[in-house]
Amino acid sequence: MHHSRHLINHTKHSMDFLFSIALFFVFASTALVVLLLSANIYQHNVHQSMNAFDQNTTLAYLTEKIRQNDSSKTNISLTTFDGYEALAISQEYNDICYTTYIYEMDGKLKELFIQNGVSAPAQSGTTVLEIYNLEMKELKKGLFKFTCYSEDGTKDSVIIGLQSDSK
Repeated sequence: MHHSRHLINHTKHSMDFLFSIALFFVFASTALVVLLLSANIYQHNVHQSMNAFDQNTTLAYLTEKIRQNDSSKTNISLTTFDGYEALAISQEYNDICYTTYIYEMDGKLKELFIQNGVSAPAQSGTTVLEIYNLEMKELKKGLFKFTCYSEDGTKDSVIIGLQSDSK
């Protein structure tokens, strides 16, 4: 009788132990799934925030460049530079004409300041920002639309009008 009670207690302890282990594994696997989902959501949010930051920074940069150079002494237009669509800001310094070209090349926003008549390849421009895609349009004389795209297809746009053209 004593022996069978000991066997029942031993079996009960084994079942309790197995139940505890099973419960621990259920808890651990649930915690792991929640952690992996949270990490995935966090990574997605960080990626979206970085894309939005890159888009906003690119558009703010273009806006500021136009605002800084918007005067009757400066010519601002869209053109092609070495095969790339570019914003061209031309002005004279000491009777010599210079142009600043801002363009997107291979996922980079580039800028090149060069004397008119001097040829240079687009690769020689300074990289300003990493971007995915930039579209430039002149809606009408002195009115520009810039659209910046991210890898996942989201886009942001800005329309900038020249003050010097309205006078």
